[in-house]
Amino acid sequence: MSNKEIEDKLQEGIYGKKQIRPSERKRFLGTIRERVVLAITKGQLMQDNSLKELEKAMQQHPDTKLLLNGDVAPKFMKEEKKLAAKYNIPYTNVMNKDAHSDLGAVLTYDYAVDIEDIFVPEHEEKTEEKSQKSGILSTVKSWFTPK
Repeated sequence: MSNKEIEDKLQEGIYGKKQIRPSERKRFLGTIRERVVLAITKGQLMQDNSLKELEKAMQQHPDTKLLLNGDVAPKFMKEEKKLAAKYNIPYTNVMNKDAHSDLGAVLTYDYAVDIEDIFVPEHEEKTEEKSQKSGILSTVKSWFTPK
């Protein structure tokens, strides 16, 4: 064995096995970005829109697994766990006291799939509410516009 190999073995014994992209693994609950099918933020876990997206992704990718952030209260994970059971997708609660992620759930493979758009889009206001707001703004603007 060369000195380099001995040094590597000693470092691995002291600090643990080297991981590729550790910051990515912290954010994506232990996996890396290129393996992710769908990522849901903690805030989105409480929205129906994210559940629909998760169900659609589970139907299209039945060989995945679901990683759930252990920092999120279990009452917010009930529906995700039900969906995983419905589609026979294993799930794991990931607890990492050293890393805090903004993600609440990640649907992932064990190998790279490199899907471009993995994040659930932010839920927008209903179009009716938007049109009412724009209607009010246009009315107010018309009061101050010279004729």
